[in-house]
Amino acid sequence: MLFALAPFVAFAVSVSALGSIGALLLGAVASALVILPGVVKGRSAKILEIGSLVLFAALAAFEYLSGARLSLVGAKFAVDLGLLLIVVLSMIVGKPFTMQYAKDEVAPELWSSPEFLRKNYVISAVWGVAFLAMVLAELAMLLWPGLPHQLPILVIVIALVGAFKFTVRLRKPGSATPASLG
Repeated sequence: MLFALAPFVAFAVSVSALGSIGALLLGAVASALVILPGVVKGRSAKILEIGSLVLFAALAAFEYLSGARLSLVGAKFAVDLGLLLIVVLSMIVGKPFTMQYAKDEVAPELWSSPEFLRKNYVISAVWGVAFLAMVLAELAMLLWPGLPHQLPILVIVIALVGAFKFTVRLRKPGSATPASLG
């Protein structure tokens, strides 16, 4: 799953140097490169991967066609809001985005269990909360430009590290059994 976040990392580390449209295009290319190996192997692309490609391509197209240029923080806000929407929509349609990754690592007989679905809703919700924290931190930077930038960055780092650690802890062997979820 972390590999699927590579386009967001590519965007975040390049936006200062490339500007918003360049970094958005890089994010779109990185998204396509994340999708490609699975498609070549005959697997269907995952919700997060497709959503990332659409998000980056749509934001880049908007900037190019409208002539508008998002600020550094504005671009990060738009991308992270899009990421949050991908996560929330995946849960609304009954396919938490983590479930496709979990199916790659969990025995097929567990896929239809209520515990498996519940665990994926929980993990997806935790990532959703982390992405919401990122969106709110970036919104704070947009609303209060004088805010020390270290504070929102600290919030973002804590949110991502927390979601990652939670996911690792919940994914430990045996944690997909009904007893471990109850």
